[in-house]
Amino acid sequence: MKANMKYIYLPIFLLLFFNCSEDKISITGEGRILGKVVTIGDNTPLENVKISTNPGTSVIFTDLNGNFSIPSVDVGNYSVQAEKEGYLTVFEAVSVTEDSSTSLIFELDVETANNDAPNAPILISPANDAINTEVSVELTWSGSDPEEDDLTYALKILNDQNSDVLEYTDITDTTFTVSGLLYGAKYFWQVSASDGINDPVLSGVFNFKTLQYPENRIFFTRKINGNNVIFSTDEAGNEFQLTSESSNSWRPRKANNIDKIAFLRSNGGETHIYTMNLDGSNVYQVTNTIGVTGFNLEELDFSWKSNDTQILYPNFDKLYQINANGASLQEMHQTSNGNFVTEVDWNENTSKIAVKTNDSDGYNVEIYTINTTGTVQDTILTGLDGAAGGLDFSFDGNKLLYTRDVSENENTEYRQLNTHMFIYDLPSMIATNVSLDKPAGTNDLDPRFSPNEAKLIYVNTSNDGISQRNLEIIEIGIIDTRAILIEDAKMPDWK
Repeated sequence: MKANMKYIYLPIFLLLFFNCSEDKISITGEGRILGKVVTIGDNTPLENVKISTNPGTSVIFTDLNGNFSIPSVDVGNYSVQAEKEGYLTVFEAVSVTEDSSTSLIFELDVETANNDAPNAPILISPANDAINTEVSVELTWSGSDPEEDDLTYALKILNDQNSDVLEYTDITDTTFTVSGLLYGAKYFWQVSASDGINDPVLSGVFNFKTLQYPENRIFFTRKINGNNVIFSTDEAGNEFQLTSESSNSWRPRKANNIDKIAFLRSNGGETHIYTMNLDGSNVYQVTNTIGVTGFNLEELDFSWKSNDTQILYPNFDKLYQINANGASLQEMHQTSNGNFVTEVDWNENTSKIAVKTNDSDGYNVEIYTINTTGTVQDTILTGLDGAAGGLDFSFDGNKLLYTRDVSENENTEYRQLNTHMFIYDLPSMIATNVSLDKPAGTNDLDPRFSPNEAKLIYVNTSNDGISQRNLEIIEIGIIDTRAILIEDAKMPDWK
């Protein structure tokens, strides 16, 4: 019995022995995975792309040329993953066989590749074909994006009057105000939307027409954000801005015969005379080599001459004449005592030129007239202390409007304490005070005759030298007719 049991155990032992021995000497096959990663479309190699597999093997990164190699990979089926920040992750299936290399090519697209473009903006206002639109207009539209991405907009505006193109970018709102448009012009506008990923998407095109320019006869200057800006207005106080707040422009003077406005403008460190149309368009620089300069730029004044074909202007102690097109510059007059020429006015009927001069502090004032050869003819004011100015001839040339500080105070700040308006009658040589009911503690400055010479327009302000200036109107010789026409205004002209 025992002998028989031995024979039974022996086969079982041998079977187990050979089975165990077979597991230990079996060889698992290996291969390797080779590959390259490039950008989709242009096949640019991508460096530092993370390569991993499932089931897991080694995690490696592509080299400078976008190549990678995973050695000693057990035979079998794998999913290989390529991932890099900023790109969409890509998977590729691969089968590794024994003692062989399996090659892959990954083409990666940017992670925003599946992002949809914004919807086309929808223009809202002004409505298409709108008319009588103000020259400062608020444009409104709507915009949206399928993924609700943040959008920025760009605005493009053209017109039918010239080749100017207005372009505004990086707009984050769906409203935008455009100022300084031309009067009576047809404008075409279009908006594009961008999500920063896709190409911008354009809206349709709307058009609107601005209102016709009103025939205003009053012009003035107002300081906005540190710069002087020129406006026009009617007697009801309806204002229209003519020059941009981005430039420093002041002292408007209208030429009736050619419907132009001449004005002063800063140009670098100099001041020059420019002209423009009554609506502010077609700006042209008249002076170039010799600009306008003297005692105080805010006090300097110039005049149209010879049927509005020429301009007279001051430069220190000299008076110059120049054609409105910038040609034929010539010196007309030089002061005999070294005083600066500060103001000038020309009368067409008498061909007389009124000149105001002063020293470098604004005092030692002289007001006189000269003829076209520069010869002094009439002495209107001399030998008095204090400030004076504001020259304006009557139409017939027999009267000259001016101002004078009757306090005769002189100070380093050029602060005027009690300035009145006077009308000087040249035939009788009598000056009449027309500031009949001027409030105490104020100054009347920069007066101009109304076109019918029954009224005066002028600036009234506190004598503290810093308060707001207001444009007022008064009937000549009649008290209690003072009225504010425009608040916060200076340097008027009325033609």
